[in-house]
Amino acid sequence: MIDPLVVALAFGAIFVVELPDKTFIATLVMSTKMRPLFVWIGVALAFLVQTAVAVGIGKAASFLPEQLIHTVAALMFVIGAVILFRAARTADADEGAQEDEYAAKSDSAAHGLKVVVTSFLVLFAAEWGDLSQLLTISLVAKYDDPVSVFLGAWGALLAVSGLAVIVGRLLLQRVRLSVLHYVGAAVCVFMAALTVWEMTR
Repeated sequence: MIDPLVVALAFGAIFVVELPDKTFIATLVMSTKMRPLFVWIGVALAFLVQTAVAVGIGKAASFLPEQLIHTVAALMFVIGAVILFRAARTADADEGAQEDEYAAKSDSAAHGLKVVVTSFLVLFAAEWGDLSQLLTISLVAKYDDPVSVFLGAWGALLAVSGLAVIVGRLLLQRVRLSVLHYVGAAVCVFMAALTVWEMTR
């Protein structure tokens, strides 16, 4: 049974955390160097695998005592907020270096399947152990609803990568990367507070 509230919570949390992430920059840069549709397909497949792994780990963790799960989940959200807040201070300055890094990994001569594979490999490596993956694990453990969390988390990742491909450059011209980090940190604080509130009800 799919819980729309859990889907929405997972989508919202992962979306705002992933938007200022390096994977957004990677997708944006690769889509300017190679066919955008094939880049998005490769990125989507990488996110599919990463989300499935996170959901599997989260489901295994859900067998732990409920109080421990909620405590660890709240702690993960607090850590996420701290990471995003600290990264916000240098995010704007680091943006150019990140773009150069992913431009070097792009192959402008690649076509079709090669673009998909290149995009998959770049994002798979960049996303492993990423904050969004850790938060997905926490959400599955907390709500014990792997299907709903999977749909929300993967949907959020597809939406963020789609934005990067279609309007990424325009978005970064209008909104500073540091602002996106601060928004993500605020959402993590909210999720931590929500988790603590649920523990003490």
